[in-house]
Amino acid sequence: MATPKATPAEKKPAAPKKAPAVKTATAKAAPVKKPVAAKKPAAEKAPAVKKAAAKTAKPKKIGAEERYRMVEVAAYFLAERNNFKGSPVEYWTTAEAQIDVLLSK
Repeated sequence: MATPKATPAEKKPAAPKKAPAVKTATAKAAPVKKPVAAKKPAAEKAPAVKKAAAKTAKPKKIGAEERYRMVEVAAYFLAERNNFKGSPVEYWTTAEAQIDVLLSK
C-alpha cells in the first residue's frame, strides 16, 4: 500500500537560522601590558649566591674507575718528569698517595 505523502501543513517548521557573528576591527580589545618590575643590578645578587653555594656544596664522591684514571694520569706525569727512568710501580704508588691526599680534602 502506498503511504500518503505529507502535506506542507504537516511538516514541522524549521528553526529560524541565526546570523553568523560578525567581528569588527573595533570589537578586539587591545592586549593589556603588565608593568615590568625594576631589576636590581646583577652585581648585588652575585655575592649572595656564591656564599650560599659555598656553604651547601658537598664534595663529589668519585667512583673507582674515575679514581683509577686519576692515578694513571698522575703516574704518567711523574714518570715523564723523571724521563721514564724509574720503576713503574714506584710511580704508581706515589701517584696513588698524591690522589688520596687530594680526594681527602
